Amino acid sequence: MPPVLRLASASPRRRELLASIGVDVEVAPVDIDETPRSGEPPADYVARLARAKAEAGGVGTRLPTLGSDTAVVVAGRILGKPRDRRHAGEMLAALSGGWHEVLTAVAVSGPSGMLEACVTTRVAMRAIGEAEMAAYWATGEPADKAGGYAIQGHAAIFVERIEGSHSAVVGLPLFETAELLERQGIALWPTPRPAVS
Repeated sequence: MPPVLRLASASPRRRELLASIGVDVEVAPVDIDETPRSGEPPADYVARLARAKAEAGGVGTRLPTLGSDTAVVVAGRILGKPRDRRHAGEMLAALSGGWHEVLTAVAVSGPSGMLEACVTTRVAMRAIGEAEMAAYWATGEPADKAGGYAIQGHAAIFVERIEGSHSAVVGLPLFETAELLERQGIALWPTPRPAVS
């Protein structure tokens, strides 16, 4: 099936989430400055990046284009991706034994203009020991993840509870994304594929 959407992201997680609702994508990662602006609230930050990715990714295509960004926030502070093992340990220590927020914004450019949504999910983590932090870093999983963890991976054992959208913590809020795609004229659900003889 030809793609019906351009995904302005290299994230395999976002591609898999879209595939789960029957949306075939053309992957077109973009490189934009993701530095937060001084005093910028986290919700404004992720929304701005999602729009910027959708705009940059939509250049040269007639396909609707989706951009998304996720931020892990503790006490109003955005945790980016860990620079190294020590930085990852500092992030997990900040998350350990308490609640934090995961904000995911999605923007879709297309025939209906730029449509967007932002979802906040609260996540509670149990206390995490230093040995566990080191073992988790050794898996390689935290290296490119916002906040230094992946809820769909090994870090699931640290998560006591979530309030909100699980798929948004993974990287794309499917309920809200589906609404935006339908408003852009993109049909959802898997379509039957021709049998291979």
